[in-house]
Amino acid sequence: MKAMILAAGFGERMRPLTEHTPKPLLTVGGVSLIEHHIRRLAVAGFTDLVINVSHLGQQIIDFCGDGSSWGVGITFSAEDEPLETAGGIIKALPLLGNEPFLVVNGDVWTDYPFEQLLGRELPEVGGAHLVLVDNPPQHPLGDFGLEGDRVRQLPEGQSGFTFSGVGLYTPAFFDGVPAGKSPLRPLLDGCISANKLTGEHYAGEWRDIGTPERLEALNAFVNPTS
Repeated sequence: MKAMILAAGFGERMRPLTEHTPKPLLTVGGVSLIEHHIRRLAVAGFTDLVINVSHLGQQIIDFCGDGSSWGVGITFSAEDEPLETAGGIIKALPLLGNEPFLVVNGDVWTDYPFEQLLGRELPEVGGAHLVLVDNPPQHPLGDFGLEGDRVRQLPEGQSGFTFSGVGLYTPAFFDGVPAGKSPLRPLLDGCISANKLTGEHYAGEWRDIGTPERLEALNAFVNPTS
C-alpha cells in the first residue's frame, strides 16, 4: 500500500515561520514534521511514498531526496499552486496506482500506529476510512459523529470527533472530480450520504500544528525540560 503526505500548503496561519520555511520542515523536538511522518510510515511498513509540494517545495524535495535515508522510496507531485486537499490527491493519482492508499496531512503530529491501516479492506468501491481524534480546544465540536464503524454528520450543536488528517481512500473515491483546486469535505459528505465512509476513534497523541503557539506548545510537550 502506498502512502501520500500532503505538504503543498502555504501555512498562512504559521507566518512568519513559513515565509522562508515550508510548514512540513518546521521542527518538533529537533525533527521536522515531515521526517516524523516518514520515519513512522517506514517503521509501519509503508515504503512507497508520494509527497505533494508547492510553497517553497524545492526545500522539501532537497530535504527528502529519494527517501533512501529512511529506507523508503519517495516520488514528488509538484503543484504550480496549492490545489487543496482533494485537488492535490487527484493530481497525484497517477503516482498512487489503482489500489487503496493512505493519506497523511503534513501539518499534524501524531503517534498513531500506521501499521493498523496497512492492507485494511475498505467497505465498498468508492469508499474511504478516516481516523478521528478527540476535539482540540480550538475545534470543540469536531467534524463528524461515529456510529459503530460508520462516520456520520453531526447534528447541529452536538459534538463529535475531529478528523485527524489520516485516512484511507480508493481511487474511485475521487471519480468525477475535475482536476484543479478542490476541497475534500464535499467528497466526504457525499461518501457519508452513500454510507461508504467508515472511521475509527484514536485516543492517543495528536496535534494540529496550525499556529506558532501550537508548535511551541508541542515542542514543550515533547521536550518538557528544554
